[in-house]
Amino acid sequence: QVQLVESGGGLVQAGGSLRLSCAASGSIFVFNAMAWYRQAPGKQRELVAVLRSGGSTNYTDSVKGRFTISRDNANNTLWYLRMNSLKPEDTAVYYCNADIRPRSSWPGHEYWGQGTQVTVSS
Repeated sequence: QVQLVESGGGLVQAGGSLRLSCAASGSIFVFNAMAWYRQAPGKQRELVAVLRSGGSTNYTDSVKGRFTISRDNANNTLWYLRMNSLKPEDTAVYYCNADIRPRSSWPGHEYWGQGTQVTVSS
């Protein structure tokens, strides 16, 4: 079984920064991808950023140039979302997500964290 635990959310003023962390534990053979999603009140959950096993990244247009997804160099089961120049419209619950192969012969499976609230005040 794999568990993902987020941390780092909170309340910040517009223009400020936050860094979210996601720690994975359990049976992990390899990560196919690591990602962050968010869900604002009354809206559908959306993909914010993804980091694939080959190192490529993608961001939703609204966060390009402001957010950065990265993986910890020393602990490859830990990844981050650095959020700069935050705007009130970034307010949402942020979820970490990963596509993980628990065993070498098993296919990838998607896992989710419990979510962490990010609130940006104007």
